[in-house]
Amino acid sequence: MRYITELFSNIFVLTALASWAEAQVLKTIIHAIVNKKFDITRLFGDGGMPSGHSATVTSLAACVGLVKGLDSVEFAIAGIVAVVVCHDARGVRLETGKQSTILNEMQKTLKLLTSQELPEVKLKEFVGHTPTQVAAGIIMGIVNAIIVYNLFI
Repeated sequence: MRYITELFSNIFVLTALASWAEAQVLKTIIHAIVNKKFDITRLFGDGGMPSGHSATVTSLAACVGLVKGLDSVEFAIAGIVAVVVCHDARGVRLETGKQSTILNEMQKTLKLLTSQELPEVKLKEFVGHTPTQVAAGIIMGIVNAIIVYNLFI
């Protein structure tokens, strides 16, 4: 039980989780406005504006930097992880989403052309982020870390 108490009193964990939750709620609202329909799955889904991954890791790194110092080993670890995650969200995962879109369309076309029942495999298309979505997540993460630091530390 002590471990759970320690985990949920860890300001670094709480800051990162709060940033993730804020990004996911905002992403769901933006998706509903743009698409004119509410989709609850966006609360836990990947892709979209802002990047929840970027907000989470950036807020953690910024909070660690503010508390432990920019010259600490903890900040070095959190900062490098944040760079890798943000780069991956914008790079590899964005390209994976584009490829999924094309493959899903190819599958539909093949099904129409052959008139055969093919196995239904729908690939996830919302998996990555545009540079703007990543930048928004980074800004959100840094702002959240600064707010938490000034209010609670």
